[in-house]
Amino acid sequence: MSMIADFYGGKSILITGATGFLGKVLMEKLFRTSPDLRVIYILVRPKAGQTLQQRVFQILNSKLFEKVKEVCPNVHEKIRAISADLNQNDFAISMQDMQELLSYTDIIFHCAATVRFDDHLRHAVQLNVTATQQLLLMASQMPNLEAFIHISTAFSNCNLKHIDEVIYPCPVEPKKIIDSMEWLDDAIIDEITPKLIGDRPNTYTYTKALGEMVVQQESGKLNLAIIRPSIVGATWQEPFPGWVDNVNGPTGLIVAAGKGFLRSIRATPMAVADLIPADIVVNLTLAVGWYTAVHRPKSTLIYHCTSGNLNPCNWGKMGIQVLATFEKIPLERAFRRPKADFTTNNVTTQYWNAVSHRAPAIIYDFYLRLTGRKPRMTKLMNRLLRTLSMLEYFINRSWEWSTYNTEMLMSKLSPEDQRVFNFDVRQLNWLEYIENYVLGVKKYLLKEDMAGIPEAKQHLKRLRNIHYLFNTALFLIAWRLLIARSQVARNVWFFIVSFCYKFLSYFRASSTLKV
Repeated sequence: MSMIADFYGGKSILITGATGFLGKVLMEKLFRTSPDLRVIYILVRPKAGQTLQQRVFQILNSKLFEKVKEVCPNVHEKIRAISADLNQNDFAISMQDMQELLSYTDIIFHCAATVRFDDHLRHAVQLNVTATQQLLLMASQMPNLEAFIHISTAFSNCNLKHIDEVIYPCPVEPKKIIDSMEWLDDAIIDEITPKLIGDRPNTYTYTKALGEMVVQQESGKLNLAIIRPSIVGATWQEPFPGWVDNVNGPTGLIVAAGKGFLRSIRATPMAVADLIPADIVVNLTLAVGWYTAVHRPKSTLIYHCTSGNLNPCNWGKMGIQVLATFEKIPLERAFRRPKADFTTNNVTTQYWNAVSHRAPAIIYDFYLRLTGRKPRMTKLMNRLLRTLSMLEYFINRSWEWSTYNTEMLMSKLSPEDQRVFNFDVRQLNWLEYIENYVLGVKKYLLKEDMAGIPEAKQHLKRLRNIHYLFNTALFLIAWRLLIARSQVARNVWFFIVSFCYKFLSYFRASSTLKV
């Protein structure tokens, strides 16, 4: 018997960010393991031309919830969608809905956040800081609330090399930042943003750190816990391997590489790729919810959900595994381009690669114009290169996260709970996981037909050869122009030709002597 699954039976649970990737996996696990829960409240932003019920139906009608419908046939009746907008005061929730939430909510899982690295500071503060503050105020008015679980990120303190399971203070108080965002204009905010975020790489990591401070300061008498996952990827085991439905993080890199948009990345091969499967994050989240509500720790505990310390996989190894998987599972759908070659962190290589990326895109767009179609490849390529530049900070560094609280919690679980809510990353086989990840991208995200794999392999092979020929021609043209303009380049060229001629002559003479 699972104590955790039994705990959530009969509970009314509020999930923010339930329409996002992690929120969906969290809902699925709750319904599948605790089908007798009372209700899950989800905050849904109104969308033009689509009712709240239609959005709920769209979520439940996905492949992710197939197993849930077998154990919980009335799952539609157990989801209560609340019209809400986290950008508005009190989330623009009606008085009737607010009263229902305040009266009946037992558990809160706060997953909502903006995860855009280049988001404007005002918007990032509103969603990651102010919304957290307002939700805590709501929680303080809930008489039945047993636990408030806040999902942060392991990179909230990425300016540090070693990160403990504690809340680190920011130089400026969150309340001052929130107040200033209300009256400063965008131009001034743009000017002060680099000074505020300091040695953090973007507004996302900075505002998530502020959000943690808000949780600490506004906790009051609430039972709180913070979970810090690292880079969240496709599911490992549940409800099935490789499920993913967005292009964030490593998924976008896999799609771009598989389509041939991405031929190399500027990464440090030995840097740890601290990837964590979504179902491991969800299992830890539900275990933390149970422990926080039942055992009521005296202080707010932080749980690191990372893989680097316990089961590391570096970017070089991951790149090789992704490419090896492409040999068996090529991604072929919208644009048919050659596959990627993962390279090391080299400035010359990166410069050449940028030219190599943009040149075919420009040529392809020229072809589209000639055929009367809208050019799009250059725009896509520029977006991809911009995304890569934002990811460079994370794929060229390694961090050390302590996991004392996470390991403590694991020891508190019964053998059955350790099986049903498994968050032991040491059991993860990276080779198998990456293969399932790529396969999941193909099946669940791109909706590709698996029957076309042999033909796709041949097509990709031909296009890869075309890509190599293009690069060779580009290199020879550039080298020829350099020789025409530089005496040094001509001397180097003649030396190489002379050396090759002498080597062939020596090889031929050696062969003759042996005969």
